[in-house]
Parts: sequence; structure tokens; C-alpha cells
Amino acid sequence: MKYIFVSGGVISGIGKGIAAASIGLLLKSAGFKVSVIKMDPYLNVDAGTMNPLAHGETFVLDDGKETDQDLGHYERFMNESLDSSNIATQGSIYLSVIQKERNLEYDGDYVDIHNVTQEIIDRIHQAGRNKNADIVLVEIGGTTGEYQNVLFLEANRLLKLKKHDDVIHIHISYLPIPRTLGEMKSKPVQMSVKELNSVGIQPDILLARAEVAIDAPRIKRLSFNTGIEAEDIIAAPDVDNIYNIPLNFEEGNLTDRILKKLKLKRKKNNLKLWRDFVKKAEKADKVVKIGIVGKYFTSGSGVLTDSYISVIEAIKHASFTLGYKPEVVWLDSGKVEKNPELLQGYQGIIVPGGFGARDIEGKILTVKYCRENNLPYFGLCYGLQMAVIEYARNVLGYLGANSTEIDPDTKYPVVHVMTDQQKKLLKKDYGGTMRLGAWECKLKTGTLVRKLYGRPKISERHRHRFEFNNDFLKEFLKNGLAISGTSPDGKLVEIIELKKHPFFVGTQFHPELKSRPLNPHPLFLGFIQAASKVHLPT
Repeated sequence: MKYIFVSGGVISGIGKGIAAASIGLLLKSAGFKVSVIKMDPYLNVDAGTMNPLAHGETFVLDDGKETDQDLGHYERFMNESLDSSNIATQGSIYLSVIQKERNLEYDGDYVDIHNVTQEIIDRIHQAGRNKNADIVLVEIGGTTGEYQNVLFLEANRLLKLKKHDDVIHIHISYLPIPRTLGEMKSKPVQMSVKELNSVGIQPDILLARAEVAIDAPRIKRLSFNTGIEAEDIIAAPDVDNIYNIPLNFEEGNLTDRILKKLKLKRKKNNLKLWRDFVKKAEKADKVVKIGIVGKYFTSGSGVLTDSYISVIEAIKHASFTLGYKPEVVWLDSGKVEKNPELLQGYQGIIVPGGFGARDIEGKILTVKYCRENNLPYFGLCYGLQMAVIEYARNVLGYLGANSTEIDPDTKYPVVHVMTDQQKKLLKKDYGGTMRLGAWECKLKTGTLVRKLYGRPKISERHRHRFEFNNDFLKEFLKNGLAISGTSPDGKLVEIIELKKHPFFVGTQFHPELKSRPLNPHPLFLGFIQAASKVHLPT
């Protein structure tokens, strides 16, 4: 196997994940089997207990692993599903080392940092073996110079010593353009590379991130000061559409430079489908206006969209494929509760996933507005539960109906926690203990959802504790709510819909997690198609 390490410098949020995902796509298009692993420096065992406002979306894999949002980028760009071997936090690595020590797996020897770095290297090897990969991409989280990721860099150095011709390092670093100066400055990148040099790593390739493409004089200056060949300094300017990035890298000769350094020959060049998708996105000129009503995107610094990044991308995949340019507007559910008129002027509304009681009345009001005004509504996980509560209150007449997550003493617990999950809550067993990962679902014939999927059985990813309460099932069915998808044994409600409505669908799972540019999710396609038919006043 060959190994490519990807690090970032100067600032965080520089786009390492998308860069690594783009490299994975390019190497796959060149005919190689590629695996990828994200090495995150935090001490959490996984991303499941992190606040999405602080860390972004928690992306769930088929096997139930709760991961960093970069795994979503990998899956979308590489068009394949990943598993637990494709993510390793520093916390999980330390936990594994300590467990091995407790089990005498080190034969009574003292345990030191070299055991930790070896565990990191073992994880990298495992990620490659699981995919029978030719090349393993290793994204190192954090920013060069931080002490938190130094052990990942040390693992890189050690692996390079053992397999010199099989390991390269790609550094993505930022060249700022100070407003008062108006010119691109290369010194921060020089210092970032110097930080890597100080821990024994010389980058082989530099991706020059900036607002605009780096020019020849600065490439020459960077090459002289970093020891990186000029042809290995690749421009990585800002783009309007992230799906252009692999094509920009290809035009910058990145794929061929990587293959040359790894002593590999290109087997094929297959980017046609990707190019076709990007062309569709560029040609899309009809606007579809979508509102997302949630509570995980506003903070003191403004609007943060990382909490719902998979939802955003799923909207794009479906819209571009259908020839539409999506205009997504963020609606704070707390503000909607106070001012319902904020819901006017949209062709479709999404209520995404979430937890807790804060601002839920705004979401319930949103459901009511969409149901009564025949406005396309798509409820994702929590969005299904809000739809069930709204229907119980305003159609069934169950005043005060609620989820026991929000009101444990409600007279009408139409959404409740199952027994096994209740036991975990009582023990405060929160991490990795929800209904997680891929679960099968059978679809009811004659429903919109069955038509959109085009098959009787599906598998979708979950992340929740609370479920539709079957004690109320007969009343819902009698009063017009359709259950269009259940677990194979029929005990768990997975999908609801309203038949006499352009599009009113709620899913207990997260369909956005399986949407890909080359394979848009069928439910998002159906939603955007329905929304496009809504005519807004001019």
C-alpha cells in the first residue's frame, strides 16, 4: 500500500476534508482502490456527544459510528460508504492502548508514547486492509503547530522512515490577502511548512489556499523558501461550488504529481460523470427557494451552516440534477414561533434533526403552516416527530400532545422513548447508545415514498432515541395519516406521509446522509420536484 498524509496550516477550517475527498475521487478516477481515514486530535471517543454549533454536524455511518462531518465529504466525493475503520480520534486511540495494557497485551512491558504512535499506524493499516486499498489517504485534523496532533505527525514520520518510497505528505496552507495591503502574503505558509520541518516532515506537495489562485512569482518564492518544487505547488482558490475543486486540482496536474511521487502509473482517466454533474450545476438557472427551520445555526458570530451540511448538500444534489439552483434560507425556529409570517415566500420547508425542548413550538407551527397551505414539507428525524405532534394536536384534537423528551408528563405521549433506551438514559449512558446506523425499512405499496424509491425495501441511517408511539397508531390511521414505511417486523414507524398533499413526508431516519452528487437521494428529488411546482408571487 501507498500512503498520503494531508495536513493543514495557518488557519483552521481551511478545507482539508474537501481536499482529501477530492484527492480520493481523483485517485479513484485514475483507476486505484482508495481508502481514507480521518485522524481527529480531540479526546472524545467519537463525535456523538459534541454540540453541533461548536463542532458541526455529526455524520453517522452504516455501522452506527458517529463521526466528524469530513466523513460525509469523503462519502459524497468518493461515492462509497465508509465504516468505523475510516475514523480515529485521539481519545479512541488512547482508550484502545489503555484497554490493551489492562489486558496484558503488551506482555507486562511499560506503556509509552511509542505504543500510541504504533496504534495510530495500525489504524492506518487497518483502514487500507478493510478496503483492500492501493492507496490510503490520512487526513490529520487540527492545524500544524498545535500540540494536539503532534502524535499523528510522528506516526507520519515513522511510517515514512519504514516505507520511504510509499509515503508522501500533502500540506494545504493559507495565503492571506490583508485588506489594507491588497496583496497575497506567503510568509504564513512558509512558517507553517517550517513547523512541519521541526517535527521531521518535509511536505511533498503544497496546496495553496487563497481567495484567488496563487501567481507565478509567489510560487517561485514559496518553492525557494520551503524546498518544495514549483510544479508541486498547486493553486487552491475559493470556489462557488465545492464540486469544482477536484476538477481544479486535475487541471493543476495534482493527480499526476501524486502518482509520480508514489511511483504509480495512471490506469485510466474517468471523470466524465463528475464533469457532467458540475456542468448541470453551472447550467442550472431556475431558482427553487427552500426554507430550513432549525435551531443549530445561529450563534454570536452569525449563521453557522455546518450543523446541517449534509442537508444542504442533499438539496444541491437533487436541485442540480433537476436543473434548479437552490436558494436556501435559514429560519430560526424561535423567531418563527414569535412571527409565523417568516414562513411565507418559500416553495418548500425542511425541518431537520435535533434534540431537546428549546424552540420546538416554532417547528410545530411550521408543520401546521405547511400542512394547511399545501406547501411541500420534509421532516427529517426530529422533523417527523414534530409532524406527529402537530397532527395529534390539531387533527386528532389531543391538546398538549407531545414527545416525552419534551414533556415527560404529557397526557398524550405520541412520541416516546423505548424501554431499552430509557434504561440507558437512567444510567446517563449517552455516548453511542441511540438507535444508530443503517436499519432496514419496508415500504407500503401505493404510497408516494414507495414510488420515489422504486423498490419495496430500503436501508437508511438513524440517530435518535425517541419513536412514534404505537399506542396511538390506530387513531392516526383513522384520521388520515399514512404510515408509508416501517421496520421489517412492522413495530417501528419509519416514514409518514399525507396523501392529499403535494409533498408532506417525515422520516425517522436521516436520508441526507446517503445523498451523493452522482446519486441524489430519491426523497430529496421528490421534495425538490414538488417545491419547483409552487409558484411564488412576483
